Amino acid sequence: MDTRAPSASRSATHGHAHSHDHDHEHGHAQAPATPAAHGDCCGHACETAEPVLPPAAPAALAGYTRYRIASMDCAVEQAEIRAVLEPLAGIEALRFDLPQRQLALKAPEPVQAQALAVIRRLGYEPQLLSQDADPGAAAAEGLGAGISRLIASLLAALGAEALAFFAPDTLPWQIASMALALAAIGLAGLETYKKGLAALRVGRLNINALMAVAVTGAFVIGQWPEAAMVMALYALAELIEARAVDRARHAIQSLLALAPEDAEVLQADGQWRRLPSGEVALGSTVRLKPGERVPLDGRVLRGQSAVDQAPVTGESLPVDKRAGDALFAGTINQTAALEFEVTALAADSTLARIIHAVEEAQSSRAPTQRFVDRFATIYTPAVFVLALAVALLMPWLAGWTWLQSVYKALVLLVIACPCALVISTPVTVVSGLAAAARRGILIKGGVYLEEARKLKVVALDKTGTLTEGRPVLTHFELLRPAAELARVQAWAQALAARSDHPVSKAIAQGLSASVVPEVQGFRAEAGRGVAAQVEGQALVLANHRWIEERSQCSPTLEEQMARHEQAGCSVSLLADAGGVLALCAVADTVKPSSRQAVADLIALGLTPVMLSGDNPRTAQAIAAQLGITELRANLLPEDKLAAITELQARLGPTAMVGDGINDAPALARADIGFAMGGAGTHTAMEAADVVVMNDDLSRLPETIRLSRRARAVLWQNIALALGIKAAFLLAALFGSATMWMAVFADMGASLLVVFNGLRMLRCTRR
Repeated sequence: MDTRAPSASRSATHGHAHSHDHDHEHGHAQAPATPAAHGDCCGHACETAEPVLPPAAPAALAGYTRYRIASMDCAVEQAEIRAVLEPLAGIEALRFDLPQRQLALKAPEPVQAQALAVIRRLGYEPQLLSQDADPGAAAAEGLGAGISRLIASLLAALGAEALAFFAPDTLPWQIASMALALAAIGLAGLETYKKGLAALRVGRLNINALMAVAVTGAFVIGQWPEAAMVMALYALAELIEARAVDRARHAIQSLLALAPEDAEVLQADGQWRRLPSGEVALGSTVRLKPGERVPLDGRVLRGQSAVDQAPVTGESLPVDKRAGDALFAGTINQTAALEFEVTALAADSTLARIIHAVEEAQSSRAPTQRFVDRFATIYTPAVFVLALAVALLMPWLAGWTWLQSVYKALVLLVIACPCALVISTPVTVVSGLAAAARRGILIKGGVYLEEARKLKVVALDKTGTLTEGRPVLTHFELLRPAAELARVQAWAQALAARSDHPVSKAIAQGLSASVVPEVQGFRAEAGRGVAAQVEGQALVLANHRWIEERSQCSPTLEEQMARHEQAGCSVSLLADAGGVLALCAVADTVKPSSRQAVADLIALGLTPVMLSGDNPRTAQAIAAQLGITELRANLLPEDKLAAITELQARLGPTAMVGDGINDAPALARADIGFAMGGAGTHTAMEAADVVVMNDDLSRLPETIRLSRRARAVLWQNIALALGIKAAFLLAALFGSATMWMAVFADMGASLLVVFNGLRMLRCTRR
């Protein structure tokens, strides 16, 4: 990596048009980068920081006014409200939460009043929620009341059917049957009627308008038991659909239950006391026993243990944690007790921010969803016109009675319900986003989930993305046969441990002498190495230049050094007055997941390209290990940006994968930017469209596979919804389809596409 250029925000550098709607504020707050720099073997600075995600939900709704719209119970109605609000001047942002039936609105008070008036004209009644109100409780209460009314409506509709079928055809029994039918329609469909009439007043042919006309028409022509059952079944279908969609939208919310509700906190008097997690202050010390879940984000103070991070990062193996390492809320301490310092409040934990980021992504409409929404606005009026034509023309063209024609037209109206079509896309996209989040892949919008399948090229930063991002000792070779290996290693470790150079640190960490001798007269020679007296020996730990200046090089040594340097290693030599004692080779090693990830990308038909700020010889060595044939080295940030532009023009849609400040412009320019979240900088993660929480590059081909599967499921759903409706439209025109059948067809189509979309939640690695 390279840090020679300032950070670049997405707003300043993004070279392609991303689709945004009013669910996102106009503009993105750039988080300040506060990385801790350390050096790699090439002398570049590497940036490391904790994963940076959008703020948690409470902070995110600051400045918004929340309203509960109890009768907004399907995606079609949400889209209808959005359509009338978006054109209003002065509205800064809209956020919908359909399961909670909630709208969050950011706008000046006069504009809010205008917005509420527009919503009421559509037949909805928005209710103001206080800042600390729990919309979930209101939604649950509303759901309970809705189920009670639905049961009563179904019983009344069944009663009307029973009287029509079994009772004598006399006026008193007809009146009783009609009364039960009216009760059923009133209990199940009052809200539908109100919204339908409001829609008709403003000329909008939505599902509520279709149902209101169809049920009223059926009642007028004497089919009141059927009208009652149609309305009750429609309400039942809406309830089942809402519950199924709620499962998809809140799949990721199950993660919240992973974080314990309380924590064992150290008090000022030295005692340990259990407190609710929400009351634990920043900087508090928390004790964690083996087997317990981590209640809050923190940093280990004392202890060493293995921690299962799968709920947050998707890592399949536990990660060893020791003093100074980060802990994430919801992860599981496995082997030993830990004490840690709280670094984030419960509402701002990494887990909470992941959930909020997925919710943010849910609110942005993917390309297929926008297409379906546009199609539905044409489809519904077209079927309404067809139904009108059937009612008015078929008596003349086909010899039907007027009663038959009107009934067929009413059946067509019920079949025309666009709910199955409209719900087919968001449930699939949301399920895909939730499945990705469970795997440690944070996708910032449905558009990126869909567009990832189109990628042709993946540009990969080297240091910290393909490699570990820190130098390690890869080879230690004794060059003087008469010397004792253990003693020479102890001398090298003693010298290296006194230096703060990254290469020296890697040598010190890589050697494990049981006893490290004392060092005297230590001095560092800039650009050469270090020297000191160790056990009476005048030693140097030097680079190639200093050994040449000491006239201690030989053709054999040159050949050995060249072999390691060609492999991408930095070579240091331990020497005394008599010559070179040992050779130390240090390199930034390839991540275990990188080889397979690159192979998977190639198998998926993508072209991997390495973009590195490192020297060509080191970059070539790493590329050869990974099977990457195209690479660019010695790149400044502006060079990486130019490389992305060139790849896009030459090969097609291009992704950029990186983690440093120098990668931010390229991440922003790419069609999709992937940031390595575990060690990525604030700037890279802000600029990226997808964040890989555990730095595992294998998550990249997983994202491509998930995108391709999501696309297939989306079109399966569209085909199911339209195919079923087309079949019943033909049956209604030329067969014997009834209104009952029409409702079952609509309900069946809705449930099929919902459950087919929910299959995305079970996406596995392969």
